[in-house]
Amino acid sequence: MAATKDPRPCSIADALALVGEKYSLLVLREVCLGNGRFDQLVRNIGAPRDILATRLRRLVDAGILTKRAYSERPQRFEYRPTPAGLELEPVLMTLMAWGDRHLRTDGDRPMLIEHTCGNELVAVVTCRACGGAVHHQDLTAHPQAPGWTVTGPTAA
Repeated sequence: MAATKDPRPCSIADALALVGEKYSLLVLREVCLGNGRFDQLVRNIGAPRDILATRLRRLVDAGILTKRAYSERPQRFEYRPTPAGLELEPVLMTLMAWGDRHLRTDGDRPMLIEHTCGNELVAVVTCRACGGAVHHQDLTAHPQAPGWTVTGPTAA
């Protein structure tokens, strides 16, 4: 089957176009941990400086991070998450939990996140209406884009 010239309209694809580039979510991880200075980001992420600068510029332009000068001579900046950036933090926590379960088979987890209640945070997606945990078998998709069904585009 040939690829369609117009793929399914999708908010996941739109989000990945912005934060799915290599190092973008790692930048957000570090900034959410409070490590927003360029040298900290280079050290903790391991990204080449030019690529990191490009990712930072893109995340600032998109309103996910803010940039604030902390030194005039030499001019240096630190980055902080905006409210939109902080809304991505649960995505990071869920991705980390998945990695801990499926990629850390030795049980050696590199980071634990503690909630204000004093316990380790275990990220779980819940339904806003009923509070129940979300499981695949409980979900039903309802495509809203004209000309699309769950299985793909409708016949022309």
